[in-house]
Amino acid sequence: MAIFIPKGVCSRGIDFEIHDDLVFNVKFIGGCPGNLEAISRLVDGMPVKKVVELLKGVHCGDKTTSCSDQLALALENESKADKG
Repeated sequence: MAIFIPKGVCSRGIDFEIHDDLVFNVKFIGGCPGNLEAISRLVDGMPVKKVVELLKGVHCGDKTTSCSDQLALALENESKADKG
């Protein structure tokens, strides 16, 4: 289980697992519960690369990031760490 502390968003944490380059068990701590639960369900079992492609660069209102963008960043960082 990886734990990521997002910056610039309402969510205070993102927990997730990566197995064989697939994303599982994403849990956001804080933030907009309905939207973040939906994102978690949609990305479950999806390849890391695909999740990053879909979510990277998404903004929330006038912020330069979003909880989904932070998830993409977390997955990128963890994926690089696993391969590095």
